[in-house]
Amino acid sequence: MNQRVLQEMALRYFMEVVHAGSVTEAAARLDVAPSAVSRQIARLERELDTLLFDRRARGMVLNSAGELLAAHARRTWLDIERVTEDILALRGLRVGQVRIAATEGFAYEFLPTLIAQFQTQRPGIVFLLDMCVQSEVVRRVREGEADIGVTVSLSSERGLEVELRHPAPVLAVMAAKHPLALKRQLSLTQVLAYPLALPAPASTLRQLLDISCSRQGLHLEPVVTSTHLYPLVNYVIGTQAITFCGETALRQHLASGALRAVPLRDREMNERHFEVQSLAGRHLPDAARAFINHLRDALAREG
Repeated sequence: MNQRVLQEMALRYFMEVVHAGSVTEAAARLDVAPSAVSRQIARLERELDTLLFDRRARGMVLNSAGELLAAHARRTWLDIERVTEDILALRGLRVGQVRIAATEGFAYEFLPTLIAQFQTQRPGIVFLLDMCVQSEVVRRVREGEADIGVTVSLSSERGLEVELRHPAPVLAVMAAKHPLALKRQLSLTQVLAYPLALPAPASTLRQLLDISCSRQGLHLEPVVTSTHLYPLVNYVIGTQAITFCGETALRQHLASGALRAVPLRDREMNERHFEVQSLAGRHLPDAARAFINHLRDALAREG
């Protein structure tokens, strides 16, 4: 095997096909002819003596060998980024970039506040913060598009390292003047007596609700459904409806007195966890590692 091929243009073209899903689309992104991309892929497969893709009518999909090569490429480029930052640090340039993918409940208020606090001590660190659904957070971390994933999790994810884990129970959220607002704890049976504003069926929170209701023989009939959390939160402020989310996403509303969040006694509502995730086996840049420690300290202060 000619191992130099793993460091050359062929690898760049290979990864573009991985991202694009076809030679034609990859060529358009690279601004080269499709035949040039095909030649580089063929060269890789010849040098490695194995096929890397399953060719299908609607594009190209990595096979097992291709998955191994793609993982190698991602780690190589991530290591190059980290070394570049380390060299700048040796020169006394306290700079760096942290790429974070987070679900809405953390991206909206929790993380911006912590980033601002962090930058008072390390002003040279810049952040890219993207809000994604949970499955997209996992994908971005796994494929090296994000250094850190901040999300809620119900189970372990292949290929990811859990840097930090903290309970994130689901709460019943309602207007401050709602008849149930002063309860110390509620059951889903009590909550379902009122109109419901619910997240979309694909969300992890909705899946938990569906599992718990199915176990108890309860039926969910929302009056409002949304793929985003904050339309639901704002809806319940002016109605008798109830929605569900974690405490982290509600801090401003709770501090203003507009909302109340009441714990739920149902088992499934207490099985969610807040997680900070990174790519397993990756040596994170110093800036990303420092921010994870900042997150850990902030959660420790909250008890």
